[in-house]
Amino acid sequence: MIKPGSKTEHFAVLGHPIGHSLSPVMHNAAFESMGMDACYMAFDVHPDRLMEVLNAMKHMGFVGVNLTVPHKETAFREFTDLDEMAQLMGAVNTVAFSEDGMAGYNTDGYGFLKALEESFGGSLDGRTVFVLGTGGAGRAVALVSAQNSASGITLADLDEERSRRVCSEIEELNPLVDVSVVSDKAGLADASRSADIVVQATPIGMKPDDPSLLGPEAFREGQWVLDLIYMYPTTTFMAAASEGGASTANGLGMLLHQGARAFTIWTGIEAPMDVMREALKKAVYKK
Repeated sequence: MIKPGSKTEHFAVLGHPIGHSLSPVMHNAAFESMGMDACYMAFDVHPDRLMEVLNAMKHMGFVGVNLTVPHKETAFREFTDLDEMAQLMGAVNTVAFSEDGMAGYNTDGYGFLKALEESFGGSLDGRTVFVLGTGGAGRAVALVSAQNSASGITLADLDEERSRRVCSEIEELNPLVDVSVVSDKAGLADASRSADIVVQATPIGMKPDDPSLLGPEAFREGQWVLDLIYMYPTTTFMAAASEGGASTANGLGMLLHQGARAFTIWTGIEAPMDVMREALKKAVYKK
């Protein structure tokens, strides 16, 4: 293990809370495997202090950081240098520091597409998608689905107004996509069962005793079900989907691929995917 010194390059993830993050696990494994004098840490930062902390990190010589809940939208509103995906998503999950300032990127959409390909062997093309939870990650999934040839998208969220805002964004982004919002609890199972791809993007399930938001009757054979929660091998949502006949995956693949893209943005070199994947699996499957 590399011991940090005066020449060590520093990276981090900022969130509130942050204890669940596995980003340090995969990035530090990557740095060590490549013999890089670098260290990746995690910091709990209150939303009110995000820009203060980011500016301090820039002056301290940090190379880059990742942002997770609830900082992605805050950074987007404050940044002027944004890549195309960050502009599309209205959210920043990766920050690169330079002498010129801070540049914001979004790698969540890329991570989602690669996770589908890796976990289920296919793409969004022509498929219908049901997104349960339209906050940061769910919104990213919905917008990327609209941009990448999904034929239809159904949205649901406890905050119905939030879903309707995302619905309007999709209509503006791609008017050819059939998009709708499920507002009644009774309609959730039908919306889920009729979709080709189901994405669980709410925080429900981050606690191991959280009940599944949907029962086995909400799923069927031939479906792909992706739960974006990644800290457990199988969530209660995935278990219900499997019982209903669907193919399932947790959010580890999305975490891996969005992190690998961030690694390349910061370093300019290809991320050691196998090393990062193995480090994540060890952290999750030992539980």
